[in-house]
Amino acid sequence: MVRKAKIVRKTKETNIELEFTIDGSGIAQINTPAHFFNHLLESFTKHGNFNLKLIAEGDIETGLHHLIEDIGICLGKALNEALADKKAIERFGFSIIPMDETEITVSIDLSGRSYLKYDVDVIYEMVENMETIIIEDFFRALASNAFITLHITKNCGLNSHHILEAIFKAFARALKGACVLTDSKTIPSTKGLL
Repeated sequence: MVRKAKIVRKTKETNIELEFTIDGSGIAQINTPAHFFNHLLESFTKHGNFNLKLIAEGDIETGLHHLIEDIGICLGKALNEALADKKAIERFGFSIIPMDETEITVSIDLSGRSYLKYDVDVIYEMVENMETIIIEDFFRALASNAFITLHITKNCGLNSHHILEAIFKAFARALKGACVLTDSKTIPSTKGLL
């Protein structure tokens, strides 16, 4: 069984088609006007060995906020749908990723409960056409719609590019670990439900 989902979201602000495959081969087909964000999603796809197909457009003349947040909503919904009943998953995952002067820790619980702890101080600046601080909104939307508990911590780092890219790589590795299928045929919870 291939764990995948397709989400289409059309609002007055954005138009998004997203296909996400958990058990992929690192293939990213991403087309949005947010070029640096595309790079971050490509890193996520490669380092999680997922497949991600994304076509997105929106009212970017007012900034990228609506577009990036709505992509987070769609990726969260796709992850939740692809995990289905969550039988036999590892459930927990974590990763520590260095990138030059930066080190990021990400831990995940595919718990069915939405929570984001984003402990990342990054200077406010534009990296290409994207505000650095918008990444917290992306992960909040993702965690809320995937129903996951997600902790993202910057251990050290100065360069905004390095910080953001390391976050996406660490998130990919932690998520992949949490999605690993085990020999168990049960849901990994004493409640019997995630």
